[in-house]
Formats: sequence, structure tokens, C-alpha cells
Amino acid sequence: MSGDRQVLVVGAGPVGLSAAHELARRGLRVRLVDAAAGPARTSRAVAVHPRTLETFDQMGTVGPILEQGRRNEAFTMYAKGRRLVRLDADYASMPTRYPYTVIIEQTRTEAVLRAAVARLGVEVEWGVRLASFEQDETSVRAVLRRSDGAEELCQVPWLIGCDGGHSTVRKGLGLPLIGESRDTWMLADAPVTTDLPPDSIYWVHTGTGAMMMVPYASEGRWRLLETAPGRHGERDVAEHFSARLSRGLGHEVRVGEPVWTSVFTFQQRMVPRMHERRVFVAGDAAHVHSPASGQGMNTGIQEAYNLAWKLAMVQQGHAGRELLDTYSQERVPVGRQLLGSTRTATFLVQFKNILASLALPAVFAVVRRVPALRRAIQRQVLGSMSGLRLNYARGPLSLQPSGGSAPLPHCRPGHRVAFATAGNPQTAGGRALCEELRDVRWTLLAAADGRGRAGEPARAAADAAARHGAWLSVRTVGGYGWAGPAPLPDPDGALCAALGLVPGGWALIRPDGYLAAHGALLSGRTLDEALTALRLDRSPRVPLSPAGGPPPVLEPSSSVLRPGRDKVNGKVKTVAFADRDTR
Repeated sequence: MSGDRQVLVVGAGPVGLSAAHELARRGLRVRLVDAAAGPARTSRAVAVHPRTLETFDQMGTVGPILEQGRRNEAFTMYAKGRRLVRLDADYASMPTRYPYTVIIEQTRTEAVLRAAVARLGVEVEWGVRLASFEQDETSVRAVLRRSDGAEELCQVPWLIGCDGGHSTVRKGLGLPLIGESRDTWMLADAPVTTDLPPDSIYWVHTGTGAMMMVPYASEGRWRLLETAPGRHGERDVAEHFSARLSRGLGHEVRVGEPVWTSVFTFQQRMVPRMHERRVFVAGDAAHVHSPASGQGMNTGIQEAYNLAWKLAMVQQGHAGRELLDTYSQERVPVGRQLLGSTRTATFLVQFKNILASLALPAVFAVVRRVPALRRAIQRQVLGSMSGLRLNYARGPLSLQPSGGSAPLPHCRPGHRVAFATAGNPQTAGGRALCEELRDVRWTLLAAADGRGRAGEPARAAADAAARHGAWLSVRTVGGYGWAGPAPLPDPDGALCAALGLVPGGWALIRPDGYLAAHGALLSGRTLDEALTALRLDRSPRVPLSPAGGPPPVLEPSSSVLRPGRDKVNGKVKTVAFADRDTR
């Protein structure tokens, strides 16, 4: 029996790796197992969207993702040999330091995350399958079966199932996948000879259906998706793709022999809840859907981050078990939105009927001539895919402002605060906030009020730092001389302006970078009221982790590139990691 670990994570894909990383970064002892014999050799997911890039920045893993991927900034549509429209990236209404999607094979994303968890002392145990489990009020007892048939009983406080669409954990909990089956599509990775610039994703109507083309970082290599594959043998896949793409694009395209193909019938299904007592599901274990908008992996990574900080807070005694209920309360609605947006994207991608191809040129002729309509479509398409508009404004961890409302919609509780670093990431305040968001703790930003030690906000901030420093980072924004603990620079006032912070005001930020609460005047009473409402422990805490556990890594920086300074170039230098040759 194994009792030295605190969390068993089942499944070492991007979601399981993200969960393991964030738990270990917070000082929890994690065991990570996967039934496969080793790392996957083929890739389902290929897109890392802006909100996930922000999350990887917080995790300290964004650098290798940027370095190994290709930056995509457009979506271009073709039909009957004509280019209909090019929709360029437009994030003006969704400010971010990463105004693009990075195209990168899932195998490489996983390699980056495996290297990151290894640095935190977590190694994947391959060939270890979860056979069964049971739980009570104090622990989970899991039977693990190795590839040689040997079995082991593993007892842990918590179990997280990131084990895919056929999840053993989901089935063990009796959670139904509610939804419907959809159409059969084909995926392929293949060399393509074409004059198309590799700075866009391409949608090509071929007469009876549609195809999508996504350029990888490796020159001449593309991900191809066909929405009505029909029946043909493996030998003529390249010929079939070449003919359809040439007809739809209006110029000759040569597709080489695919290195990988997959024909699958996708489903649109999700679970009604995402945890039972001490057991949780995330990623494809909780929802399966169309790959049309490339959101599956991104959504799962967001779920892993959401769950990890909450589970760490509870395990380390800084919050009650009721905090874990907010995982389902926040993420199930996101899953519903995901199914809705992917259903719409699927419809738009397929365009099966011939009448659609006749109407498309006329529709997009209007789009090209009306700039306002074009911008609206660009922002709508990007907003549904980017994850930047996802918010928890109606969730249980978003408190209404005290002492007046924030002047900007972005500043409202439940919204991401990374927008405040996007306008000019090179400002002192922008850089400092980026670093602060990498801390594993909650953050309390207290705006100096000009009265120094004599002011109530400064006294309340100092008291909060002394009492809650184990799980709360308290930073004083602006001011001169001693105005509060741990000054965070904002010499031009841009950060306070972006966050709607007035002198003496405050903002409480969750560990995943979403605003939980803010107010016009910080005091010990207002902060205690907020912490009580948020189900956080208000008693003093000294140790950062349970006895015998490793301390959390408060400000990791494992990125190869410097976020906000370095950019993704057209030609990408490849990095090899110890556990995988990425050449």
C-alpha cells in the first residue's frame, strides 16, 4: 500500500500533466500514472489559444511553447477556387499579451509539460492502469495494474481523472456523458506543397464539403481536416486530398503521403458534475466534442489549473472542503458554453450542401465591403475560441464590489486580470503584475493612499501579510516611502488605472488570475468579510506546506523566452528536452 502521496493523477496527457504541475508547484506530493506504454507519438490537439498561453505564463512553461510553435494570426476562407475573405486577428476588445494562437503538435506540448513536472520531482509512471477505486470520507483506495499484470493498492486523499473520453474514473463515479453523436471526420498530418502563406488557418469549401489546413512550425508540414471523408484506402489519401484542395483553392496543391491519419465519429457530450467527494474528472474525461474550434485541450488545461489551486488550499488547511464544490459550479457552465460554441463552429466548418457554396461569395463580398461587419465577425470568431472572454462573474467566488463599482467591464469580479498587462507590457507595473501572477498564492493588491503607516489601508495590508502570508501575497501598488508591504511598482499609474484602483482601494486576485473582489477602501473588516464569503481561512498560518512536504515554488520562471519581450517568429528554433527528441 502506498500512502506517502497526497494526490493520484490518472492520465499523463496535457490535462493530467498540467494538474500534476500545479499541485506539485504548490508543495503537494503527486503520483502521475498512465496506462500507455509511453508518450503519445501522434497529436490530436494542435492549437494553444491566448488564454492558455496566459495560463502557461503563470505556470512558467510558456517559453518553450512559443519557441517550438508557429504563430497564427488569421483565418482565411476559400470556395470554388476563389479567396472569399481573410479574417485577421483582432483582440482590441480582449486585451492580451498573446494576441495570437500558437500552432504546436500536442506531442510537443506534452514534452514541454513532462520536462516541467520532472523539474518539480514528478515522473510519469507509464504502463500503470487504474483498475478500480473506492472512496470514503478520509481517503481514496485505488487498485493500479501494471502492464505485467501485477497489482498495487494505492491509498491517497484525492484522485483526479484526466484519463480521456473512455475515462475509468468517470465510469467509476457513475457520471453520464450527456449529449449526442455527430459526424465522421478525418484528421491527417502530411507534407503539403502549396503557395499559401503559413500565417493563417485555411478553410476550403470543396463543393460537397469542406477541409481545413493548419500549418505547423516545420516548413511544408500541415494538419489537414476533412469533414466528409467518404471511403478510400490509405494509399489514395494523398491523391484524394490533393484533388479536393486544388479544386477548392483554385491552384495546384500536392499532398504527400500522410505520416498519420485518423477517421473518427466525434460526439458532443459532457458530464452534469465534475466531482464526487474526493474524486474529480477533467478534460476529455468530463466532455467530448467536435475539434472544429480546437478548444478541447485548452479547456482541459484551464480545468486542471482551476482544480489544482483549490485542492492545494484545502489539503494545506487554508480553506474548507466546500471550496472544492466551486470546481463543478464554475466549470460545468463553461463546458455547456463549449458545446454550444463547438456546435456552431462545426456547422460553419462543414457547409455540406451545395447551396451554401453558391451563397458564400455573395455573403463575404458584403463582409469585405463593410469594415464594421468584418471587425464584428473577427472578434466574434476569436472571442469564442480564444478563451479570453471566459469569466466567472456569476460564480460563487466573485463578490460584488464594495464602496462603488469598477469603471471598466474588465475590472469586474470574475474576469481575468491579465488584460491589465497587455496595453504596454514593458511598463514597470505591467512587468511586475506578470511576475506576481506567477506566484502560487492569492494576491491582494492594496493601492497606497498617501498617508503611509497612519492610513487604515496600509495597516490592513500589513496585518493581512502577517496573518495570511502562507497563502496570500500582499502587494502595495504606488505610493512614496513606506506605504505598505511588498511594494509593486507603478510609477506612471497605468496599472492602477487599468485595474480601477483608487487611492486606498484594493483588489483580491485568485491564484488562476481572475479577480475575486475589490473595493474603494481597504480595511481589516472589509477584507475579513471578503475572505469569509470566499470560504478562505482567516486564521494565521505559518507553514507553507504540510510537515514533510516540499515547499511551494512561489515565483517559478522556467520559460525559455521572456513573456512580453520575445515574439514568435516565422522560423522557429527547435529545442530538445531530456525525455524526448523534438527534432
